[in-house]
Amino acid sequence: MSVITRILPKRALSRWVGHVMHFQGPKWWARASVQAFAWFYNINLSEAEKPFTEYPSIGEFFIRRLKSGVRPLSSDWAVHPADSKITQSAAIVNNSMIQAKGIHYSLRDFTLDPDCDKKWSEGYFLTYYLCPTDYHRVHSPVEGKITSVRHIPGQLWPVNEWSTTNIKDLFTVNERILVEIETELGPVGVVFVGATNVGHICLSFDESIRGNEKGPQVMKQKIYSQPLDINKGAELGYFRMGSTVVMLYPPKFRTKYADQLKLHSKLNNALGGNEGDRVHVLDGLV
Repeated sequence: MSVITRILPKRALSRWVGHVMHFQGPKWWARASVQAFAWFYNINLSEAEKPFTEYPSIGEFFIRRLKSGVRPLSSDWAVHPADSKITQSAAIVNNSMIQAKGIHYSLRDFTLDPDCDKKWSEGYFLTYYLCPTDYHRVHSPVEGKITSVRHIPGQLWPVNEWSTTNIKDLFTVNERILVEIETELGPVGVVFVGATNVGHICLSFDESIRGNEKGPQVMKQKIYSQPLDINKGAELGYFRMGSTVVMLYPPKFRTKYADQLKLHSKLNNALGGNEGDRVHVLDGLV
């Protein structure tokens, strides 16, 4: 797999897959393909905002919204940002984060933020893996103000279990978008990590920032002179195919909540549980 993956034109391939997934053919084709996709990945159609027959392509179904109330918002201070599987969670010690068992990567290299030590070193991180079955919109885990966005271009390696255990510094070489949210406990980082076949990373609050675009691949940072208010549970963005979210929490969060995390829930669920457990967006974290 390593040799094949290395020689594939991953950025171009991912854009092409994005176009294919969003191909809008006749209505009968859209209905049949969306229904087949949902059946293959065992997706709960009753949770979708609209009937499956109303989605014009697999791609539009993939980024579907949920019905109101399907994921009740936890009252916890922080919630899970996505329907996903937590693959890693630990304290950030000596600028180091865990990619897989025995494999670490640098907080500094991951964020490319000169102030990252002050913000997140000795804090806490969690890695959420989104598979095709999952709802693919990402929500704010906290209430606060969005102060900046950093788009870091890079490769689009797969982010599955094989890749995290075999590709050194995977999360520091893949494309990523870091959304920074200022909270009462300090800055919280929500990092969207790109992957092979992720057509684009899109932000709901700022359409000018988008992942995997053609053109020069240079890092861009946008600092908001007027920070944007964001409610806990509000939509931040979405992946146009599956990928990974890495959460960065400040030292004050770790001091206050590290022993209370709930790591076994769904979107907007509070944090808590064990690594490898599935979580739901908006379930409580702490």
